[in-house]
Amino acid sequence: MAEIPESPVTPGAPDALVVADNVHKRFGRLEVLRGIDLTVKRGEVMCVVGPSGSGKSTFLRCVNHLEKLSAGRLWVNGELMGYRQKGGRLHELRDHEIAAQRRDIGMVFQRFNLFPHLSVLGNIIEAPVQVKRVPRAVATERAMELLEKVGLPDKAGAYPEQLSGGQQQRVAIARALAMEPSLMLFDEPTSALDPELVGEVLDVMRDLAEGGMTMIVVTHEMGFAREVGDSLVFMDGGVVVESGTPTDVLTDPQQERTQAFLSKVL
Repeated sequence: MAEIPESPVTPGAPDALVVADNVHKRFGRLEVLRGIDLTVKRGEVMCVVGPSGSGKSTFLRCVNHLEKLSAGRLWVNGELMGYRQKGGRLHELRDHEIAAQRRDIGMVFQRFNLFPHLSVLGNIIEAPVQVKRVPRAVATERAMELLEKVGLPDKAGAYPEQLSGGQQQRVAIARALAMEPSLMLFDEPTSALDPELVGEVLDVMRDLAEGGMTMIVVTHEMGFAREVGDSLVFMDGGVVVESGTPTDVLTDPQQERTQAFLSKVL
């Protein structure tokens, strides 16, 4: 990355958990993110909406460094994600250092990505036991608490193929929570589900929000965004077109592009 000016270690407000500063991402000649500036406060639920190809999922993947930035900076918990700054330049961290940063960030994908060869319980305890070296008995007790939380206490011994899509997604949420993250990222977690299964996943996410979990949710569920979100961001063409409270953006959008998008989805 090019030389950049010095910057404070912890930018933004003291209660900021995520700070994106002029984030760019290119894939070859295609510029997917074109200067994203966002701040997510601790305990905030930020919902991100927009048309396909607007850069929403790419931004989410940049937050935990699944995608490397092409320019700009991104902090989580006051730490520069994926890089260290030295002499006005950014140097990418080693793989194990990046993995250590990701331990505090849970991510739930469109597809559930459960390990098919492991039971529900095995899926949930795998990372705490292998990565955080949590004793198996302790991890198992925590996993059972999480299965209770997501409404699946009787599925501990089941395998992913024996579960519905909604159940698999709830297990995926429990698996992410097992690492006790301070931030949860949701990448359109209901888009692969049959309509009748969407509600059970949204209910779990609603409970997490009420419990104070900081969340960035890429979603097309406008009702969820209106009800649960503290802030709503509309992205298009790799930029933030408009942001504000869900009520303000959904009922009184100021930008023509936002108005056009909402007229088709509301």
